[in-house]
Amino acid sequence: MSSSPVTRFRCTSCGNLTRFDVTTTRRTRAFHHYTVGGALEVEDVEVLAEELESVECRWCGTAGIVVEVDPAEVDPAEGGLDESEG
Repeated sequence: MSSSPVTRFRCTSCGNLTRFDVTTTRRTRAFHHYTVGGALEVEDVEVLAEELESVECRWCGTAGIVVEVDPAEVDPAEGGLDESEG
């Protein structure tokens, strides 16, 4: 299982398409730019490695089994493409 902005999930227990707790580990390199006043702005973040550790259904918890689904297979009428969640 890999996690990316286009990866979609579905709970095989309850059918949830919209609410998941996703745990990942990322190793990144980033440019840290501090202003004269000390405020930090992080720029140019590059993901060097990413590992998806777990995906848990927010509705069922550990009782549900979550699988990846093709985003093209998700019917907007099912609530899977809620643009307010963006």
